[in-house]
Amino acid sequence: MPLLDTTLLLLLEGYAWLPARWREAQGEMIRTRLLGQRAVVLRGPDAVRFFYDDNHVQRAPALPEPIKSTLFGHGAVHSLDQAAHRARKAMFMGLMTPESVASLVRETTAAWDEAVAAWPGRGEVVLFDEAARVLTTGVCRWAGIPLGEEEAGPLAADLVAMVDGFGSPGARHWRARGARARREAWLAEIVEQVRRGGSRVPPTSAPTSALGVVAAHQEPDGEPLAPRLAAVELLNLVRPTVAVAWFLTFAAHAMHHWPVTRVRLNDDLDGTYAEAFAHEVRRFYPFVPFVAGKAVKDLTWKGEPILADWLVLLDVWGQNHDPALWPNPCSFDPRRFVGREIGPYDLIPQGGGDPAAGHRCPGEPVAVGLLEALAPRLAGLDHTLPPQDLTVSPYRIPARVTSGFVLSPGGAAVPREPVVPRAAAPSVARSAARPRPRVHPL
Repeated sequence: MPLLDTTLLLLLEGYAWLPARWREAQGEMIRTRLLGQRAVVLRGPDAVRFFYDDNHVQRAPALPEPIKSTLFGHGAVHSLDQAAHRARKAMFMGLMTPESVASLVRETTAAWDEAVAAWPGRGEVVLFDEAARVLTTGVCRWAGIPLGEEEAGPLAADLVAMVDGFGSPGARHWRARGARARREAWLAEIVEQVRRGGSRVPPTSAPTSALGVVAAHQEPDGEPLAPRLAAVELLNLVRPTVAVAWFLTFAAHAMHHWPVTRVRLNDDLDGTYAEAFAHEVRRFYPFVPFVAGKAVKDLTWKGEPILADWLVLLDVWGQNHDPALWPNPCSFDPRRFVGREIGPYDLIPQGGGDPAAGHRCPGEPVAVGLLEALAPRLAGLDHTLPPQDLTVSPYRIPARVTSGFVLSPGGAAVPREPVVPRAAAPSVARSAARPRPRVHPL
């Protein structure tokens, strides 16, 4: 009998969709239908290795139009495979050197310190919104993208909308489409100004800046990227950086519910605990539920057939909560990462394998580095929490703290020197009482 299509269940159940399917599954894979197509779901380090092998699975054919029109953009590096993907990916990897990542972290921590200094006179602030604005300011400074102070808020809102709308078929999705169209047109004009030597573009947009590199990039055929496509790829540098607002808000959520982590961050002198904390935030909290590709030919997985053109899903949430890899996986414990070498197929919140050769996010060191630098600053911030809804719903993709994490700043914290990031290895609460956080263990 034909398998039932479970797309509606995915929309209803969110991050609980795959755990429910695993409970029904027999053997080493889930068999289902998604978007009308036969699909299998895999998990575990061997599955990550299998999934990121271009001889098994290609990502481009599996990207649905709604994802291209919100999260990634049409023609983006994510929609390429094999040699074309590697050639475009090299541009991104060249911008993600340790020195470049350290520069981005410095620009963003400087923007954070500037913003936090003004908080005490503002009453309550929403951390998620403030983090998005700071990250937007920092990444645009780093990239050489001209941005006036009054433009940071609207741009941050659009970048957040692109991420917030990819997993929803409703109003959030259409806001994301509008935001992408608006910002692609804006950046395409800036790219054309760079190529004409326009005066509006700051000196930092020389060839060494992200804006300069993307504007000057040539494809294997020797042709430059069309301005709109260059804008798409610039957004694929800027948007993921601003998405760290999700992780930073989750970091505040973790510090509130597990106060010992805040103490340890304040006592951390060499960044060892901050790095471990960054990894645990990315492992513990829900963000990407799975990634998908298509089988390039008839395959077998542990003796089970996977036919050509079937969807192949890699269970990211399930892997990051696999007790075989992470003892007590529903416990938030950064110490699990202290002194632990992370393999390229173990921790996969931003993909697995080699980022230079495959589809693992090249900006993962940026996410880790920013969390390493900003989480200790947040831990040292004098603030109180008004009553608010701090739930993290497992049914909303992407998940976020419901209230956005509202805080009332006291005196500004003493700025800390930014930690130079290491190379990244490939739940309602009241402020007075800290009940068990309502993050669904699925």
